[in-house]
Amino acid sequence: MLMIRTCTSKLLAGTSRRSISVQSLLHGSPEAKKAGEAEILQHSRLVGRGKYVHEFEIHRVKPDKRKEYKEAAEKYYMGIVKDERMHVKLTGSWQTEVGDRDAFFHILEYENYGGFDKTTALVRGSEHMKSYEAMLPYVNSRTSQLNQEFAFFPTAPPHSQGGIFELRTYQLVPGTLLDWEHAWRRGIEARRKYVTPVGAWFSQVGRLHEVHHLWQYSSLQHRKEIREAAWQTDGWAETVDKTAQLAKTMDSFILAPLSYSPLK
Repeated sequence: MLMIRTCTSKLLAGTSRRSISVQSLLHGSPEAKKAGEAEILQHSRLVGRGKYVHEFEIHRVKPDKRKEYKEAAEKYYMGIVKDERMHVKLTGSWQTEVGDRDAFFHILEYENYGGFDKTTALVRGSEHMKSYEAMLPYVNSRTSQLNQEFAFFPTAPPHSQGGIFELRTYQLVPGTLLDWEHAWRRGIEARRKYVTPVGAWFSQVGRLHEVHHLWQYSSLQHRKEIREAAWQTDGWAETVDKTAQLAKTMDSFILAPLSYSPLK
């Protein structure tokens, strides 16, 4: 408000034009179609925390090789986390109980993109690469995605509360991230009265226009009770309605943490 009171009308006009440009860029206008990838990604500064980059690694494992895979995965992920040269943290590792069966999710935390560049380069030239390659005979396919945290909710620190996790993934209509952030900033506050989310991210590299929310419950019955209670809270119904308008697809995965997962 101080800036608005002290700026000249010319500066205000310029600010207004820039605001209109940003909004049109984010909502699918002709300007957005002509813009380069670097310019489009500037909107992340409006909604992202910006401190860390989280890599989502998803491995789809051969059904009869899950035991061997878990042993190899623990050796690799624990190896790079304990190696202080790598400067990487493991947010958590899970296997799917309901959803995409035989899929394993790993979330790694880097010190922004510079940290990701340095860590991946170090891993390639280290003994840890052998541990990574030891997992591959048990894997049918792999995907990787780089995400940033929403500013309204940093990722939870390591803890051991037990129960299950739910990862909800939404494929958004391109250009609607700001609308999503606005709706879910209120929605998180409504749900927070009953359960605290573990994390909330949006994609920047890999599959684009995706949003992820991670929740933790003591059981599926607990999840059912919490979701029913949320419907009685002001703001939640509006968030769900907005979600249906902004999301092209929605996925829900029930996950069980692996023994070495910092979040469990």
